[in-house]
Order: sequence, then structure tokens, then C-alpha cells
Amino acid sequence: MSKPDERADRPLGVETRLVTSGRDTIAQKGFVNPPVVHGSTVLYPSAEDLLAHRGEYTYGRTGTPTTRALQDALIALEGPQCAGVGIAPSGVSAISTTLLAVLKSGDHILVCDNAYRPTRNFCNDMLKRYGVETTYFDPMIGKGIAEFFQPSTRAVIVEAPGSQSFEMPDIPAIAAIAHERGALVIDDNTWATALYHRSLDQGVDISIQAATKYIGGHSDIMFGTIAANEKAWPQLAQAIRLLGVCAGPDDVFLALRGLRTLSVRLAHHQRSALEMAQWLAQRPEILRVLHPGLETDPGHAIWKRDFTGSSGLFGVVLKPAPERAVHALLNTLTLFGMGYSWGGFESLVIPFDCSGYRTATKWAPGGPTLRFHIGLESVDDLKADLATGFAAFNAAC
Repeated sequence: MSKPDERADRPLGVETRLVTSGRDTIAQKGFVNPPVVHGSTVLYPSAEDLLAHRGEYTYGRTGTPTTRALQDALIALEGPQCAGVGIAPSGVSAISTTLLAVLKSGDHILVCDNAYRPTRNFCNDMLKRYGVETTYFDPMIGKGIAEFFQPSTRAVIVEAPGSQSFEMPDIPAIAAIAHERGALVIDDNTWATALYHRSLDQGVDISIQAATKYIGGHSDIMFGTIAANEKAWPQLAQAIRLLGVCAGPDDVFLALRGLRTLSVRLAHHQRSALEMAQWLAQRPEILRVLHPGLETDPGHAIWKRDFTGSSGLFGVVLKPAPERAVHALLNTLTLFGMGYSWGGFESLVIPFDCSGYRTATKWAPGGPTLRFHIGLESVDDLKADLATGFAAFNAAC
């Protein structure tokens, strides 16, 4: 079997690329999946080869056939603007590696106010200690971001949408301003993945994913990916090498396995989450639903323009209620687990409150807030579970 992309007479669909990229059944001795290579030492056939570092692989940390298969598949998913993909042992590691790659002492970085909290923590602690200044901006600011640039601004971080409050920044507008001023644009693209949002095609220079979420898909790995365009990839690749960033072979294999089914899983997450969001929007206990896929959401027009789909993660604002009522709701649920992750096959819910760490914007939603991840269960069962929870909520109000 030859590689499918070598004999196709037209570009392959993204679903096909997810299944076929990174596969070479001849090199894999006929097996569909690549072998899981557990290895550090690579042996050379001669002293000349050893001293010249000749060979496809030189050391386990810098790559194996397993990591190469995953990187090839991820490059195919990220699209034609992708010059390379680095892999990291977690999403936070992907973020920190990227920031260390592109920043130095004396630099300034702009970060959207809805960014993943560990991203903020790294900026406020580690980068501050290294002499990097961080300014936060309203994620809905669009071209207005121009006023926040300084001569030392080297990068802008966006998250579309924010993984708690779900604002949808205008990435093309922000990228245009950033590039005029010589700054790189970094996107946390975990929510939609490159399947539904080709951020590198929209002016982003580095696209990060916590592959722990949808790429892994089964709540059993910690993983991060860093995709970069031609401009950003050399310095990113150097940082990955110098920092020794790598991931274990079993997690690499599980990430590749998850990638093969990403399109069918994410389609199910999208369909179920939109149905649940629309159902929740009609509930008397809900003030509003935070989901850019809904026409009523402030970020819907940007989502419709820039994205081809949505995922299973969204938020809701409950009507004003005492904490005991929220706890009664949560403690009654049987199909929604309570845990700080998402992207797996299971449904999850957590309460959240952004007010303690937002600095450029004020978080005052009008009531308690919950974040839902809709998994692969029956939507009817999830609705029934929540209906029971809302009964407990109302009884405790």
C-alpha cells in the first residue's frame, strides 16, 4: 500500500487526512499502526556516522518513528501554513515552551483577559521573574488592540473562545495589527482544534492545543501540541531542543490513536452540545448560555466567519441563587462528573468564577456560572439528569 497522498488526483478531505497521515504500512511491516518505540539510545553503524550525527534519528528525546508519525499527522491537520509541530508532555508545557521560545528579558507581551488561568500564572510569575512585562486586554477589543502595543511588544496571546467565559476574539483583526508591529500571534486553539479552526490560515503564527483534551479524547493522557508557521518554527524548534521538551512514547501513541477518530467524536460533541445549549437556554433557571455557536451569543458572527464547527464545551449563567442551591444541583447529578478537564468521552460540569483574576475586564455575569462539557452519552439521558438537578436547585433556592 502506497501513501494515499502520493497518488491522489485531488486534495484529500480532512477526515481522510486524519486517518491516513503519518501512516506508512510498508515501513510498519504491514501493520496499520506504527510501533510504539520505547528508546533513548540510537546506535550508529560507524564512527564516521556517529561523529557526523548522520541518521534519521539521533536520540530518543529528539524523535522516534512514533513521534514522527504523530507529527506528520498533525501537520496534515494544521494545514498548508504549518511548517512544523512540536509535542509536549502537557498543554501547560506547550504554552510555557512557546513563551520561552519567543520572549526574552525586557520584552512585552499582550494576553487576552479570557486566557486559560495557567497561562496567566506563567506570565505573572515565571515571565515576570525573567523580566517580561504582561498586559491583559479585552478579548473583544479587535483592532482596538493597537493602543496597547509598546516598542518592546513581541507577542500576543489569544484564546478563541476563552475556555471559561467563551468570548470570541477577532483573530484576523488582531493578527493584522500585531504583524504590522512585528509581533507574533499565539492562539490557544484547544476548544475547536485545527479540525474546526485553521488558525494558522488566519494570521496566527503559533497554534497551541492541550491535546489532553480532544486529540487524546479518552481522559487518559497528558499532552500538548505546538504548531507553527515558517516564520516562527525555527525559534520554536530550537527552544524545544534546548529545553529537552518531549513526551513519553505511550502517550504519543495514544494521541495518534485519538487523532484518527477526532472527526467523528468532535462531530458528536458538537451536535450534542448545541442541542443541550439550546435546551438550557429555554430553562427558567438559566439567565443566558455562553456558546458562540448560538445566534444569541455576542461572538456568533466571528465564530460563523472563522470556524467550521464547535465543540462540546460551553458555559451557562444561572439565575441569582444561593451557593447551597448550586451545590444541590451539582450533587444531584449522576451523569455529569465534576472535574477540571474536558474533551473526553464523558460529560463534566464545574462551577467557575472569573472575577478574582480578570484584570482588563470585569466579570459580572449576573448569577452563578457553570461550565459544561457534553460527552458522548445520550442527550435525552443528559437532559433528564439535569432536569433532576434543576429540581434540587429550585427546592434549595
